[in-house]
Amino acid sequence: MQNRFIDSITQLPKPLATALIPLLNDDFCGHIDANQLTELVNISQMTEEELLLSLLPIAAALAKPSISEFYVGAIAKAESGDIYMGANFELSSEALFHTVHAEQSAISHAWLNGEQKIIDIVVNFSPCGHCRQFINELVSGIDINIHLPGQQPQQLAHYLPYAFGPKDLQVTKPLLSKSHIEFSLQSDDPMIIEAVDQAGLSYAPYTQNYAAVVIETKDGKTYCGRYAENAAFNPSMMPMQMALSNLIRHNRDYSDINRVVLIESSAGKISLANATMDTLQAVAAIELEHIVVDPS
Repeated sequence: MQNRFIDSITQLPKPLATALIPLLNDDFCGHIDANQLTELVNISQMTEEELLLSLLPIAAALAKPSISEFYVGAIAKAESGDIYMGANFELSSEALFHTVHAEQSAISHAWLNGEQKIIDIVVNFSPCGHCRQFINELVSGIDINIHLPGQQPQQLAHYLPYAFGPKDLQVTKPLLSKSHIEFSLQSDDPMIIEAVDQAGLSYAPYTQNYAAVVIETKDGKTYCGRYAENAAFNPSMMPMQMALSNLIRHNRDYSDINRVVLIESSAGKISLANATMDTLQAVAAIELEHIVVDPS
């Protein structure tokens, strides 16, 4: 079991903790598939909602809140039945806009694994306005059920009345919709190929700046992040922040970073290069490889 879960596992009922420990191996990054979830429900003799609420300390253990020291864990349940954990992280001594919220982390975790619809979000503290707006960008976002300890589940519409979202800006394919932008780039570099592919899967309906970041660690493993825009603009999630959240969920350290590539579209109305370099320099003395590609 990973050391980061030692304290949180003691907060779980014993039957659940015993069943969960084998899953918390070195490869665990917060993903539990539908079959594993069903097995945990059966072993724990809990309802699924009770189980997910009980798992929140495990999700919160993924957090890295170096400024606030306030640990938030979230779990996104996809239509597939799989669940994806996420947690907040902050960059020490850096501006607060670098922060990734737990709900964003969990949602991006599901998205990077190919999920196209989230039906439930479980979180240990009430979602802030930033996160409510981010959730509203998703496919059927306003109908997603929000579960909080000690409260009855409520749809996002309860927490975000009179919502402003993609439809107000004539966007008909919200975040998580299946789509792919093709780019023209010839390369035999696997990392660049991965970054181009991830950029094609990004979500940028407001600026057309389809973009992605891939982080390579010293052992050759890669961790990606895609750009995810928001109708309200500010809750947009930068690809570098998503990639770092991915890195942290996999229990990797910033000192493991060896190489970072940013791919973005030449047709975009903005550039993420400066913002990405700023974030990278806060965590590693690595030069950003910035490549602009043309849509096919």
